Amino acid sequence: MAIRWDSVLVRDLARELDRELHGARLRAIRLDARTREAVLFFHDRTMVWQLHPERSGVWLRDAVSPQPEDLRIRARVRSVRAIPDERILTMELQSSRPGRGPWTLVIELLGNQMHAIVTEGPDRTIRHVLRTREGARTVRVGAPWSPPDSTGRRWADGQVSDDEWRAHFLPIPPPDRRRELLSTAAWASPLNADACLSDAPDDPLGEGLLTWRLLASAENPITPVLLETARGLQPYPAPLPGIASRPTGSLLEAISACSDSSDDASPGALAIGPELLERLEDAIATAERRVVRLTAQLDDRENPERLRGLGDLVLARYGEIRGGASRVTVTDFEGNDVQLELDPGLQPHENASRYYDRAARSERAAQRLPGLIKAADQEADTLRRLLASARAGAADADDVQRIVPPAPSRQRRGPQGPTAPYRRFTSSGGLEIRVGRGSRHNDDLTFRHSSPNDVWMHARHTAGAHVILRWSGAGAPPARDLEEAACLAALHSKARTSGTVPVDWTLRKYVRKPRGSAPGAVAPDRVQTLFVSPDPDLAERLGSGDGEGAERPPR
Repeated sequence: MAIRWDSVLVRDLARELDRELHGARLRAIRLDARTREAVLFFHDRTMVWQLHPERSGVWLRDAVSPQPEDLRIRARVRSVRAIPDERILTMELQSSRPGRGPWTLVIELLGNQMHAIVTEGPDRTIRHVLRTREGARTVRVGAPWSPPDSTGRRWADGQVSDDEWRAHFLPIPPPDRRRELLSTAAWASPLNADACLSDAPDDPLGEGLLTWRLLASAENPITPVLLETARGLQPYPAPLPGIASRPTGSLLEAISACSDSSDDASPGALAIGPELLERLEDAIATAERRVVRLTAQLDDRENPERLRGLGDLVLARYGEIRGGASRVTVTDFEGNDVQLELDPGLQPHENASRYYDRAARSERAAQRLPGLIKAADQEADTLRRLLASARAGAADADDVQRIVPPAPSRQRRGPQGPTAPYRRFTSSGGLEIRVGRGSRHNDDLTFRHSSPNDVWMHARHTAGAHVILRWSGAGAPPARDLEEAACLAALHSKARTSGTVPVDWTLRKYVRKPRGSAPGAVAPDRVQTLFVSPDPDLAERLGSGDGEGAERPPR
């Protein structure tokens, strides 16, 4: 079932997580839009946030190793906090590297707009998002993150006198008090509204005020329970008057008890990674489409007996068929009119042979297709079982790699010319910039046509060319040269039409090629990010060469 999140539950969950994770060492973060999960890879455990409106929750699992495509953030957890009277939790991360961070993981538990965002720096510039969101509140890489506009509800500090409470609610008719409470009182929600308005016989609204104060105060101890609501079990940090409940050891236990994590959140699936699981799912879809296509071919094949009969009719009416006709109507052997489709460039006996050939192909298909359908169906079934095993943790990444290896890079046919795998540009400062000629050349440029201290670049979250800025000096290259190289990386990516493009860069010596990864797929470390606006005229201004005369790859 779906957990119902309110500001009280989020605040006290943050308090519990702050105690549980304070000082924990983080290795990497994965934001998986496919499963709507945010995964935190700590040294001693793994945290999984599931952020789907119909199945949400948070779980702590055994430690697993991140995959090469996961965002590497080496940091310690400084604190976990919740924004007062909001369903937003923030995890502050102190980078272990000087000059990086601080990082913040933002978890938004806002109904059907659940989200996860990674920000960097004191201005909280968005570096990674679970999903880009445009509109009244834009959430995208490169923009500063800000919480939703405040509801402006009263008493967020939990301070209200008895007289003020009664003066506000007593004049309101009892049927309308619930709506008034939800719109004006901080920490109130559909989960706790009835409990916050309960009356004692001799003290109207007084008993509800005591409940509200208990929920509104962040100083009260957490006494987690599972509420037994009409919608099912619901985790909550305290029992509510009028609702049956059962105690639990912690809010994390309560969340686990009332909601099931998805298959993709199993330790085995986390260790495999989303890229491999997606590749496996694509292979299943391909096999299933093959079954449908082959079945349609079998069902739609032509009747061979009818085709042979038409061929016989062409020969029998040879004299009635004039040359160059594309169709002709003749009388068949039962006296019925039949229209024959003909190739006007062929003689009648050649058209009869075509009918016989089509009949033979139909018969061969009848013999061949059932076996192909069975094989494709068995392949799909094998892949489905492998996917189930991977999600359950019974298969590892090597098992999946063997069954669904990455697509091989396409090789050029014919003799190879001397053209280098990159185009050459010259920055305003006179530095050489090399831009890869496509995905199959990116690896060659990065690992065979660059030096360890060159600057490596790639547009983030999109397909595009690797870019190498040749550099042998100390520290970072001049800012202008760096920006021009980043603009070329943006221009040679699928984000070329965007207004602002994030471009990751690092020294080439910090870029590695994961074993078994697809062509052009690399794992950069110590990454920094530039935000540039693609300028279509830049390539012409900086000049372009084909790379002839560059050094030949080592043999």
